[in-house]
Amino acid sequence: MSDTTIELGQAEEAAFRERCRTFLEEHATGVGAGRAESTNDRGASLMAVAKKFQGALAEAGLAGLVYPAEFGGAGLTRAHDRIWREEYRRYPDMTSELTISHGMCLPVMNDFGTPEQKRQFMADNVAGRTVWCQMFSEPGAGSDVASLQTKAELDGDEWILNGQKVWTTLGHLSDYGVIVARTNPEAPKHAGISMFIVDMKAPGIEIRPIHQIDGGKHFNEIFFTDVRIPKSWLLGELNNGWNQATAMLMYERVAIGTGSTSGVSHPNADRLIADAVKLGTIKSPVLRQELMKLYCEETTKSLVAMRTRAEMKAGKAPGPGGSLGKLHGAKIARAMRSITSDVHGADIMAYEADDKASLLARSILTSFSANIAGGTDEIQKNIIGDRVLGLPREPAVDTKLPFKELKVGTQR
Repeated sequence: MSDTTIELGQAEEAAFRERCRTFLEEHATGVGAGRAESTNDRGASLMAVAKKFQGALAEAGLAGLVYPAEFGGAGLTRAHDRIWREEYRRYPDMTSELTISHGMCLPVMNDFGTPEQKRQFMADNVAGRTVWCQMFSEPGAGSDVASLQTKAELDGDEWILNGQKVWTTLGHLSDYGVIVARTNPEAPKHAGISMFIVDMKAPGIEIRPIHQIDGGKHFNEIFFTDVRIPKSWLLGELNNGWNQATAMLMYERVAIGTGSTSGVSHPNADRLIADAVKLGTIKSPVLRQELMKLYCEETTKSLVAMRTRAEMKAGKAPGPGGSLGKLHGAKIARAMRSITSDVHGADIMAYEADDKASLLARSILTSFSANIAGGTDEIQKNIIGDRVLGLPREPAVDTKLPFKELKVGTQR
């Protein structure tokens, strides 16, 4: 990435800030119809909106701000990125469906990809011409991802991939994916894993969308049967995929925990307070107290995010502190469910199709995934306790045994 220590002069900062505002005023007009049409496929309509916005961003030279120009980025600094985020928070988020593609896959490619891989893949990802997904979880390897059983075996100049992944967000709309697979079953479970690039349209891949209670299909289970991957699509070091997977999970928690913007903000509290005033429910002292708690929680999350971004600006890779922001986000989602219901009352249960209440009802149903996606609340608390607070780790008896001897998943 670009030099993170460079600071901008006052005139340069003002000019770039005005450039961002001009672009956002024209293009950040809200997802509108994309969200209203998301009943049948929550991601497809919103993805179309995100790709259009990202394409315009690339044409304006504002996409991938901190990535090198030779790989499709703008070649600018973290100072530019901070200014963009500060301005973007005043406008609707247009690219939520690109959180994984840009917040996880792109930085991992930048960190671990070969120059050839970066030239082949990064520019299209930055501009939104291609979309990427992440494939870690399996039916027998959720919170304990290192117990994964999907395997990759080298056959001449190709890897042959067999296995299954589940809960793959937007896999059915993705062009490429980053996958972790078992490459050495003789090694302990964390040591025999490698990371690969996968063409999601390759023969042998079957994608089955998971139909959700909110009416959408955002997640997928994916089956791999003798899928052939070029040998050169190994991402990072052979059998060192756990380190890369850990880095990717750190980026994921930063992406979820900090979002696309910067500065102190409390958008959910602001919206619900305005709704409560309009509907008259603000008169309830209990509701006012809950709204204030939400306001404080969102403020705290913003401050944690600002600290995380400041560390990244200083050149530090995302660390375990990213779990703090992710855990705050899950707490906010949990609070939103009851507060939204209290503000809007029976309208949440009885509504006309595609009106505001229907969108709120779907958002309540969807919010349950916040406590799971990117690692469960329990996993985040373990990480915070172990790697942030320095508390003793829970004993583990399987970390030094060869993977093939473990009774995990279907390996029994």
